[in-house]
Amino acid sequence: MPFSLYHASVGAYLQILPSVAGLVTKTEAHCAEKGLSAEAITGARLADDMWPFAKQVSESVHHSAKAITGLRAGVFGPEMDPAPLDFASLHAMVTDARALLEAVDPAEIDGMVGQDMRFEFGTRGMDFTAEDFILTFSLPNFYFHSSAAYSILRNQGLAVGKMDYLGKLRLKA
Repeated sequence: MPFSLYHASVGAYLQILPSVAGLVTKTEAHCAEKGLSAEAITGARLADDMWPFAKQVSESVHHSAKAITGLRAGVFGPEMDPAPLDFASLHAMVTDARALLEAVDPAEIDGMVGQDMRFEFGTRGMDFTAEDFILTFSLPNFYFHSSAAYSILRNQGLAVGKMDYLGKLRLKA
């Protein structure tokens, strides 16, 4: 199969985002079982200078579904708003991202190869091609934030394992 930007991006996002949704579900159940407020875990961090669980979930959405929206516009920027700390909002955020990604036509994304793409942050910017934006910026950030969300839960004592992160593998038929 020739290189497909769709499979490298949307395919990867749709493998991991259901796992991110599952992490939110497990976190909600853990908090209910232990009598903890949502913020006890959604506000938890691995280190003081890292974002909390809720922001890691938000950034997983930002660097997946919103990256595709950015590709369509030719420009993408950081999400500066704080993430919601309640479970209903986190669930909705991931559900909406998955719905957007599931509706993407592979030909649309594959047709963007070579297209100009710009990351803008204030007065600074970085120019990419669509495929370099996805492969060297969006995907690494997506995996980083998704795995950070998982790691925070492990650090907080939740019973999550590698299979809670990996998602559905694309196995040979």
